[in-house]
Formats: sequence, C-alpha cells, structure tokens
Amino acid sequence: MQSPIETDVVIIGAGPSGLFQIFELGLLGIKVHIVDALDAPGGQCTELYPDKPIYDIPAIPVCSAQELVDRLMTQIAPFDATFHLDQQVNVLNKLNDGSFNLETTAGTQFHAKAIVIAGGVGSFQPMPLRADGAEQFVDSQVFYRVRHPEKHRDKDLIILGGGDSALDWVVELAEIGKSLTLIHRTDKFRAAPATVDKMQALVDAGKMQFLIGNVTGLQMEGDKLSTVQVTFPDKSIESFSLDHLLVFFGLSPRLGPIEQWGLEFEKNQIPTDTEKFETSIDGIYAVGDINTYPGKKKLILSGFHEAALAAFAIKARLEPDKKVHLQYTTTSPIMHKRLHVETPKRN
Repeated sequence: MQSPIETDVVIIGAGPSGLFQIFELGLLGIKVHIVDALDAPGGQCTELYPDKPIYDIPAIPVCSAQELVDRLMTQIAPFDATFHLDQQVNVLNKLNDGSFNLETTAGTQFHAKAIVIAGGVGSFQPMPLRADGAEQFVDSQVFYRVRHPEKHRDKDLIILGGGDSALDWVVELAEIGKSLTLIHRTDKFRAAPATVDKMQALVDAGKMQFLIGNVTGLQMEGDKLSTVQVTFPDKSIESFSLDHLLVFFGLSPRLGPIEQWGLEFEKNQIPTDTEKFETSIDGIYAVGDINTYPGKKKLILSGFHEAALAAFAIKARLEPDKKVHLQYTTTSPIMHKRLHVETPKRN
C-alpha cells in the first residue's frame, strides 16, 4: 500500500469553479490536489459546449467555453496544482482530528485538511446505447467520446445522435472516414443550425448518408462487431456494416459516491452557508452549481465568488491562531511572489 498523498486541500471537480478555487487558495499559499471524473479539465464547459459563446464573464465581452477554461488554466499555472483525472473520489472518511482520508476509483489516496466539492451538477456519464452486447466493444469499436480522431481514419463509421456533439463529429470525421452514416430517430436536430446545414451539404455531395431510425440490435462476426440493425419508422429492419460505432446520446449528470458521504442534500444539491460555503460537515465546502442557499443563482460568476470566500474560510481553518489578512494582488509583494510576477517599483 502506498502512503496517502499529504495535501492541504482536495478539490473534487475541475470545472470553472474548481479551477478558480485553485487560484483563490493559491493566493493564500494553500496547495491543492484536484480530482475529476473526466479526462480533461473544464467540466460542462469542455464536455458539453466547448464552442458555445459565454457573454457574462467580467471584463471578457465574449469567449467560448473552452477559451474560458484555457484562460483559467493559464491563470492557475503559478500554483502547480496536481490534477488526478479520469477518476472519482469514491471513499471519504473524516478522522478524529478533523482531517480527511480519501480514495479514488483509480486507487489514489489522500490525507487532506479540507475538502472542496466543486462537482457542478455531478459527474457526467454518457447515455449508453441500449443494445445487447454493446458494452463489450466500448473503446474498441463502440465509442462515447472521440479522443483521437485519427483512430477513425479510413474506417466505415456510423454515428448515432442529433445534438451538437453528434453533428460536430459528423462534419469532422466525414473528411477522414472511409464512409459515414448518421442515424437519428427524427429529422429534427438539437444541434446548431449552421452545423446541420453542413451535414446536409455532405449528404447532398454524396460524402455521407443520413437515416431516420434507431439501432435496435448488434451482430458479431467472430469476436468483432460487424453490423448494426436499424429499425425504421415503418418498422422495417435493415443491417449496415461498420468498423466503428460512435454514440452521442448526451451526458447524464450523476452525483455518484458523494451521496454516500453523510452530507445533507436538498434536491440533489448540497446546502451551504453564505459566509464560508461550508456544508453540513465542517471542513467540507461546496462551490458552484452543486451547492444551494437562499438566493442561489447557477452562474459561473457566482461560483467564482463562492470560491473566493471558501478560500478565506479554509485558510482560517488551517491556521486558526492567525488572522487572515485581506491582501490585494495589485500591491501585495506576497501575492506577487506567489503569482511569480515582479512587484512594481514605486516612483
């Protein structure tokens, strides 16, 4: 057994609120480790709508969701936070001294003095294809995410879904796949109209085909997935051969192991105060969309505010005998040192 990683704070969730929590704790000299179920930082912004514009971030008139995440990653770089991605915290125990032991699904163990839950509305899991046998081909021939587009080059591809992810990958993969077929239950799409137009142009140009129907069965040849059975609106069934099946039915948020930690919940959200954003368990804080309190608004801006106040509360918890002084990044030499910037010389 490896010894647990010793750290001041473990942040659960690497969306915008979790990333900004790193910044606010870093300004106060507090080191953190951050855990997220996804394989990249960004939470909903990266996973659900990376290209969608955001207009309500102070001093940034407009940026894409992915650009916001990229800017936050640049902002927190001076603090050397350690990321533990593609894993969830599934065990959390509070010790007699008020500290916590945690363990993730990857076996990573921590001993921390405080916890911040910044899990948004939960960890996002792809909606699965309800067809017998699909599970055994996940990440070999059945894919719920595209991590490496080149893996699909020169393959016979079938894409399922009608949202932004499905249509975006149709447009991109049509250029590199041997063949491509989009299957959706209707001719109504939830994707951006411009992307739907691009898909239709590919159909008109003979570079792909679009079918209205549902995949209702899979057929194997040896140990490989060879064909899918498609049921059409008139109840007729036809089989189509393929190499890779890409499924984009959307993502479902699930609270997961957090529900088992003894926290108080209110309609799948965690109640907190509005001074420290502390939960019903002292030493565990919640920021961002996962928390609730009177007047709560689910805005990224609100999560940033919550992260700032939670950081001061955590500093007071870690150093109860010291007064936490408010210092400004504009003038504080201590802040400048932590940010790795030079303190301006006074004239």
